[in-house]
Amino acid sequence: MNILRAMPVRFRILAVLIVLSFVNYLLRNNISVVIPSIREEFGFSNTEIGWILGSFNVSYTLLQIPGGIFGEVYGPRRAMAIIAVTWGVLTLLTGFAPSLLAASATGAMVALVSVRFLMGIANAPIFPIMVGTTARWFPTGGWALPNSLSSAGLTLGQAALGPIVTLLIVHFGWRESFYLLAPFGFLVGAWWYWYGRDRPAQHPAITREEVELIDRDRDLSFSMAVDAGSWREVLARRDVLLLAASYFCMNYVFYMFAQWLFTYLVEERRFSLLESGFLYALPFVAGAVLAIAGGLSCDFLCRRIGARWGCRIPAMTGLALVAMFMWVGVHAVNPYTAVGLLSLCFGFTQFTEGAFGAASGYAGGAHTATVYGVVNTGGNAPGFLAPVIGLMLDRFGWLPTLASGSLFALTGAALWLFIDVQRRLPRTRQVLRSPAPG
Repeated sequence: MNILRAMPVRFRILAVLIVLSFVNYLLRNNISVVIPSIREEFGFSNTEIGWILGSFNVSYTLLQIPGGIFGEVYGPRRAMAIIAVTWGVLTLLTGFAPSLLAASATGAMVALVSVRFLMGIANAPIFPIMVGTTARWFPTGGWALPNSLSSAGLTLGQAALGPIVTLLIVHFGWRESFYLLAPFGFLVGAWWYWYGRDRPAQHPAITREEVELIDRDRDLSFSMAVDAGSWREVLARRDVLLLAASYFCMNYVFYMFAQWLFTYLVEERRFSLLESGFLYALPFVAGAVLAIAGGLSCDFLCRRIGARWGCRIPAMTGLALVAMFMWVGVHAVNPYTAVGLLSLCFGFTQFTEGAFGAASGYAGGAHTATVYGVVNTGGNAPGFLAPVIGLMLDRFGWLPTLASGSLFALTGAALWLFIDVQRRLPRTRQVLRSPAPG
């Protein structure tokens, strides 16, 4: 307890955000491990599985910008609590809904597509809100590490899916795996609402000194009210749109891992269900470690050489390594060597996360949540390609489909040469800050 009290409040807030990220990925992507079981029961093709996965991706991507605005208008405390509880409800429905229409495979598919579409809506605001919260709670120049730690939380949640969901399927069944995980959404939503606050000065445990540290060197725009029309200014910014385009390229690779890796291990590399469950975790553990390394390096470089190159160097380096490890990994003959190389490939996608999050804060100021909503719209647009990826797998096989990620990663790296995150959005109207606590 004394250790907790000695910890700055901003890091306690970050700890809750990391747990939120962990639970979010545990609930939103558990279906990726359940796919072989669903396919066995209903006889779906890869293309049909792609439509089920893609229904989430469509709503999730289209509502990134509204999700960021939702967080700015209602505040992170209320907005995050609402969506977390909704994750729990929809996770329950994912296991329950196919039973209502299970008289035919078509009925089960309609049920799964519908629930996954709703799950995308409930998930859309989380990371725009989270990046905006980080910008409010951490000093300027220290945003990449907390954003990277949040990314580490989500990758650990994805890593936990393999062994946890596989064991639940083996012992209880695939529907029951959803029922047993759903309560975590309710718990984490209640925890965040109890402990989280919209701004540092509102937290009862924070000191005046910590508030002053957070606000030191902070651009005046962070004390400005958010204009409801700020999204128009965001969409007009070339650098924000280029960030979104580069994030699209990185997340093309990310989505392949998040949605298809387990099936790849079972069907292409011929691992057993249980072995696949544990090997599935390795890329995401590597992602958690390299996300932290990327955040530390980005913050260090931003303080030493400025935001333009401080964000650019880790992003470009990471994406170039993604391209290399993807290419050699899918061509590896030994399946265990392939898993090791692909783990590094995914790890370096997460190495770049701190740079994308920090760049959104530098470019956005008070509009950070909306800016990241735009960036994350680009980042999740590859989700629209899930049916296309499924079709490519059916037509061409795993090797050329996965290898295409190398081209996207190199394109994403090149786009950073044209991004200058030191050019801020215009400021909006000023409001008084809440007084710091005594």
